[in-house]
Amino acid sequence: MDFATLIGLLIGFGAIFVAGYVGGTDPHIVFGRWEAIVLIVGGTFGATFTSFPFKIFWPGFIGGLQTAFSQFDFHVRDVIATLVSFAEKARREGLLALENEAAALDDDFMRKGIQLVIDGRDTEIIRKVLETEVSYVQEKGTKAELVFTAMGGYSPTLGIIGTVLGLIGMLKGLASLGNSTNVAGTIGVATAQAFVATFFGIMLANLLWLPLASRIKERYGQLLLVREIMIEGILAIQAGDNPRLLEEKLLAFIDPAERESNIEEGGSVAEPEVAPSSA
Repeated sequence: MDFATLIGLLIGFGAIFVAGYVGGTDPHIVFGRWEAIVLIVGGTFGATFTSFPFKIFWPGFIGGLQTAFSQFDFHVRDVIATLVSFAEKARREGLLALENEAAALDDDFMRKGIQLVIDGRDTEIIRKVLETEVSYVQEKGTKAELVFTAMGGYSPTLGIIGTVLGLIGMLKGLASLGNSTNVAGTIGVATAQAFVATFFGIMLANLLWLPLASRIKERYGQLLLVREIMIEGILAIQAGDNPRLLEEKLLAFIDPAERESNIEEGGSVAEPEVAPSSA
C-alpha cells in the first residue's frame, strides 16, 4: 500500500474534524448530520453512475482506488540498465541469445516486446503492437481519472441541493414556532444544520475525489513514461544500436538530476520491478 496517499487523507480529514471541535462548532450539527452524508455520497455515486456506463464506472472506480492506494515501484534506471545489457548481449551474441533473459522478465510488456524482436518481426509491427498496448493502458487511466473527477464535480452540487432542502425545511418549520421567544436561536441552529450538506459536499470533493483523481493521473503518467522508454529501447535493440548511445537516448527521458550518477550503480537486472501493463 502507498502510505503517502493514506497519510494525506488522514491529515486532511483530521484537520477538518479538529477544526470542527476546537473551533467551537457544535459537533452534533457538523458531524452528526448523517442524512447529509447519505445525500452527498449516495447522490454523487448516483450522478456519476448515470454519467458513465457500468463497464466504465465500476472498473474505473475500483481500479482507480487500487491505483491510488497501491505502491508501484517504477525503477526506471533498472529498466534502462536492463535494456542496455540486452543491447550489449544482442550485439555480441545475436538476438536469439536474449531468449532466456526475456523469459525471465516479470514485466509482461517488456517480455512481449523482446520476444517480438527475437521472432524477427518487422519494426513497424513491433511498434504498432506495443503502442496499442500503451494506448489501452492510457485509456484505462483516463477513464479512472474521469470517474473521480466527475465525482469531485457532483459532490459540491449535491451539497448545495442538500442545503436548499434544509432551508426549505427550516422555513416550513417557522410557522410552528408561533410567538416562541427562542425564534432567533432556533433559526440559527436550523440554518447551520442546512449548510452542513454544503460542507460535506465541498469537503469530500476537495479532500477525497479530486486528490484521488490527481494521484491516478500521476501514477499512470509514470507508467506510460516507463512504457515509452521500453518501446524506444526495444526498437533500438532490434536496430542494433550502440549500447552506450542507447543509454544516453533513454536517460534523456528522466530527470537530469537522476542522470548524474552512473547507471551502472544500479546494476543490469533482468527482472525490473515495474507495474504490470494491466495496472
